[in-house]
Order: sequence, then C-alpha cells, then structure tokens
Amino acid sequence: MAQKKTTKTSLVVVESPAKARTLSRILGKGYVVMASMGHVRDLPSNELAVKVDDGFTPSYRVLDAKRKVVAELRKAAGDASLIYLATDPDREGEAISWHITQAAKIDPSAARRVVFHVITEQAIAQAFREPRAIDMKLVQSQQARRILDRLVGYLLSPLLWKKVRRGLSAGRVQSAALRLVVDREREVAAFVPQEYWTIDADLAPTERDGRDNPFSARFQGHHGARKKAEIKDRDHAESLVADLKPAAYIVQEVKERESPRRPAPPFITSTLQQEAWRKLRFSAKRTMALAQQLYEGISLGGEGPVGLITYMRTDSTHMAHEAVMEIRHFVSERYGPEYVPNAPRAYTRKVKGAQEAHEAIRPTSIRREPETLKARIGADQLALYQLVWQRALACQMADARFDQTTIDILAERTPSRERYDLRATGSVLRFPGYLTIYQEGQDDPAAEETEARLPHLEKEQSLELLGLRPLQHFTQPPPRYTEASLVKAMEERGIGRPSTYAPILSTLQDRSYILREQGRLRPSRLGMAVTDLLKAHFSEIVDLDFTSTMEEEMDEIARGEREWVPVLQDFYTPFARDLKRAETEMPRVRDIDEPTDEVCPTCGRPMVIKTGRFGRFLSCSGFPECRTSKPLVQKTGALCPRCGGDLVPRRSRKGGRTFYGCSNYPTCNFLVNERPLPQPCPTCGSLLVARGRDRAKCTACDFIGPRAEAEEREAAEVSV
Repeated sequence: MAQKKTTKTSLVVVESPAKARTLSRILGKGYVVMASMGHVRDLPSNELAVKVDDGFTPSYRVLDAKRKVVAELRKAAGDASLIYLATDPDREGEAISWHITQAAKIDPSAARRVVFHVITEQAIAQAFREPRAIDMKLVQSQQARRILDRLVGYLLSPLLWKKVRRGLSAGRVQSAALRLVVDREREVAAFVPQEYWTIDADLAPTERDGRDNPFSARFQGHHGARKKAEIKDRDHAESLVADLKPAAYIVQEVKERESPRRPAPPFITSTLQQEAWRKLRFSAKRTMALAQQLYEGISLGGEGPVGLITYMRTDSTHMAHEAVMEIRHFVSERYGPEYVPNAPRAYTRKVKGAQEAHEAIRPTSIRREPETLKARIGADQLALYQLVWQRALACQMADARFDQTTIDILAERTPSRERYDLRATGSVLRFPGYLTIYQEGQDDPAAEETEARLPHLEKEQSLELLGLRPLQHFTQPPPRYTEASLVKAMEERGIGRPSTYAPILSTLQDRSYILREQGRLRPSRLGMAVTDLLKAHFSEIVDLDFTSTMEEEMDEIARGEREWVPVLQDFYTPFARDLKRAETEMPRVRDIDEPTDEVCPTCGRPMVIKTGRFGRFLSCSGFPECRTSKPLVQKTGALCPRCGGDLVPRRSRKGGRTFYGCSNYPTCNFLVNERPLPQPCPTCGSLLVARGRDRAKCTACDFIGPRAEAEEREAAEVSV
C-alpha cells in the first residue's frame, strides 16, 4: 500500500490573535498563522541582566507566560516548509521577529521577514513576493534602546527609593517628558499678570438704513504710528474714549483679498493622538489601543476580519499613490470636480528625528465609509476610524477660500485735529473646499477663529459712531499641557518616538508624577521633587537636548552609521560617575504630601496622600491634631463603559467580597465582579475582565482569549 504523501504548509508568525485572524483569511490554505502575543523574550525583571564590562551583553530569558507559546512555535516551525515573520514594520517588530528565532531555535537565515504597512490582499501579496532577511541594524538599535533604558531604570530608580520613597522610577525619556510638565508649572507659578486695555468702536454707515449694518473696529493708536498703542490702565483708556466720542469717522482704505486655507496633512502618530484628545477626549493610550485594533483587523460579518487603517506608529505624512488617486476619484464622485485640487497633494513634513519611512495613517480604502460600519464595530472604534477617514479625505480636497477684508478707519477730532487709527477685519467663507468634511481641532478652543461679516464700504465713506467699549484684560500664563499638547511638545523636541508617546504618558500618571485636572496636566509635589533631584545630580538625564541627541544616535544605529556598543559606552561612563557621586551627595527628601480634593470627615481640613509602611493612604492634613485616615482607592486602569469614570475595587459589606464599581457612584452604578482590564476587547472595543490567571473575556461580546501584554511591556521598557 502506497504511503500517503503529506504536504507541508508555511508558518507565518505575527504578534496578535486579531492580526493572525486577518492574515489567515487573506492567505488562505497552505499557511498556518500563529500569534506570539508580543515579545517572547526580555531582560528578567529581578536583576540588571546586562554585563556592562562585557560589551553590555544582555541576558535575555523566555518570559514565563510565553513558554507554552514558544514551544508551540518551535514545533510548528519544525513542521513547516517555509517560515515567515510578519511582525510590525518597525524596530520593535524587527526585534520581536529576531527574538522569536532565538527562543524557538529557528535559524535566522532560514526565516523570511515580510513587511507591510497596511493589511489588504494586495499589500500582503506584494510583501510575500518580496521577503527579506531580518535587518540586524534595526534589531541592534532596539536592543541599544532597551539596554539604555534598563541601565537608567535599574541603577537610578533604587537611588530614588533610598532618597525619596520606595516604588519610584526614573527613565531616560520619561524623566525628560516630566521635566516639560514641571518647567511649564513653574512658568505658570512665576507668571505675573499684566493689565492692558482695548477699545472697540461700534460703527455703521451714515446713509439711510446704515444702522442695519453695524460692525466693530479696534483702536490702533495715533494716526500714522508704526506700532500699535499700548493702553495700560483705566485712566489712559478713559482719556482715549473721551477723545474718540466727538470724533468724525471716515473710511480711509478698504483692502479685499482672497485667502485660501490648505487642509492639514494626513495623520501621523502624534497628530492622531492630539486630535483624538481634542475631538474625542481619548487618552493617548486609548487612542493607540483602538488604532491597533483597526490596523490588525476587525470582523465585519461576512467579510471576515478586515484591516481598516494603515500602520499607526509612523512619523511620515506620505500616502501611497494608489490611495491618493482613490481619494481624488471619490471626492469627484461625491462632491464634484470643483472639490478636487488640480494636482495630487504631497506632504513632505518631516518631524525631528523621524525614523522609518512608513505611510501616513489612512483608511485601507476611502470607499469604506464610516456610516457603513455603524452596526458592525464598537462606538469608540467607529469614532476613531471616522476621524482617520475624514482627515485622509480632506487632505486631498480643494482649499477652502475666504474673502478677507481689512478696513482702515480714521477718527478725527475737531477742532484739535487729533487723529486716531482704527481697524476692522472680517473673513467670509466663499468656497468650503475641504471644510465640507473636516476642520482641525485646537488645543485651546478660545483660539479658534470666528467669522465676521463686514458691510460693503467705500474709501472716504462717512461712518456713524454707535458706541465705544473700553475693555480691561490681563495677560495669561502659558497654558498647562494637555495630553495632546504634551505629545506635540515631545515630538517637536525629539523626545521619544511614535511608539513611546502613549506609554510615557501612562507611566507618568501611574507613578503619580503628574496629575490630570480638568483635562490639563500638572506635576505632583513628588514629580517636582524628583525632577529637581535629577536636574541637580543627573543633568543629562533630564536635559531635553541630550534626550533628543540620544534618539538621533539610536536612528544612526538603525541606519548602520554607528555601532551600538560605543554609543552605550559614551552614555554609561559619565552616568556611572554621576551615580556614584549622588549616592553620597544627593539629599534625602521628606514629607512630600500630595494634596487631594477630599475633605476630612472629622475636622473639614483637606486630606493629603501620605506613604507609610503599608503603602499610600489618605490622611488629614491636620495631623497630629487630627488623626483621621482612610485607604487610598487604587485604580484598575480600566474605564467605566457607561460614563468613562475609573473602575475601582470595592468590598461588599457582607463577607468582604471584592467587586469593581464606577468611581462616579452613586451617579453611575455600574459594577462587575471580575477584575477589569485596561486593554479593550480586540473584537468590539468593550470592557475586558480577567478570567483565570492569563485569560480575558469581554463583557459585551463572546470574545475569550489571552490577555494583551504589549502596552504593559512598552510602559515597562520606558520606565524601568
């Protein structure tokens, strides 16, 4: 009897189950797609694990939670005819692929690396036609960053434990980002408001029915003066009002011009995080979790898992030619040819230290309109997808056009012949262009432009004064950062990279270094104390230019322009010297009580957060006169699916059973019995809860699977 011939299949390894499902659908028979669930190896958490005197050799270990995954990958690799590593298209993804080969005993030269920035049938087919070897320059760059952050975290953090309190952390990028927030807070504290006044004149044409067309003009100063007048106090304002009341007002000049406004570029990681905060109030962490789901693929019923957007960790505004042409055709069909610019728009903005030349973040197909997905994906997923879809569509639409009018007015007082200048400006939308679909948000809503319509006026035309409005103002301090504006500042200063913005912000808040108040970020007393210590004893760690320079050196390693060991040695030599000196010279910091909004139920004084032998707790600020204290509720990191409040642990009155409820109780009475997880459901975006030791289940759909670990690992790499 003839032996049955077996046909070997190709093994494809990706990071997540969602991505695996999407690729399985696209690749079809002949391929087995498996998920590594992120990194399979890392530096152990209980030791430095870097041999500094032996060329900074790292001692990697297979993660305990990944031993079963690695065993399964090793077996599948032995049964496969070909092995493809299809992890994410950046340094982190390159490093994950290399670690998989090391842990699963796969010959790196036998494995084929496939890279794609969008999960569509065309892109996948192209990637599998052009596999390459693992790029060790990218791996070494990621390894250098990992070792650098390990050296800072594991050598500097214990010093902070000794000098300040246990449980603190410092990080090369984290500490520089914290300094931005601390420096801004000190600018706010040192700011001295300056009084100033403006005078607005309400005017109208003097002809019949002219009062039906009133408008306002602002006082500029004495006629012909080169600089706008400064009105510093009430007396000065009132004297000018007295001069202006009897004056005759005449139109001196009317300037009209068309003012085009160009659409913003398509999203990169930082601008997506900024706009998602401005318009949706999504944190950077939430935005990236949702974007990951949209990229890796979401089940759309009969279509199966579909990747909805391109790769979300990018600092390139480039869009593929096919995508641009698809958008232009769509715009012409939907809005008309006048909404299509004469030539495709190309955006070449390059951020400081931009690395891999990815595409911008865009929909995989502009023809997959948000309206068609309403009943098929989660509400938050839909909101973020709509934002990406609108921005990509708008960036290839015609300019908005405004009629910009400036009217210069002469106020002349007789008989003194005292003359003053006033100016009225107005902007009227003549053609909406891209504004039909999208308008970029603002960090400060008060800064958004308003449209003012002016009456038609001619030179030498007389005007009637209807009233004068002297207004008192005070200069304002620089605004505290929001998540959006902090990400923008980090990007501009070259602090961090697209993959690190979200975990940095999460770490700073989780460590209570920064606090969020009404959407703004301010440093805690602890954050300010740690920053001051680092500035005094480790100036390079918190030096913004130094941090940016280190990022550039990581880029040079990735391009093969520098070797990774000398880069680490150049950093470590002065760092070790500073560390030894700080052991004896850094002072101990005591009594860093953090203020809270809670009031002591016994005496009415404010409660503060203190740290004792059993951790952090709330205590009356009147201690020792008042000894009232109570536990500090620990946040789970998960948000209430009803109102967005924090889900916190509580204990039942009977039996002391732990459950989890919304912090906005009794306004919101949502609760779950299982521990909520900060990561959203990869299928529908709803709340996940823990199931067993290493599984998760969704509270809204039938998803049950392994817990996501990527965000927790990224946060650890930045902070530890």
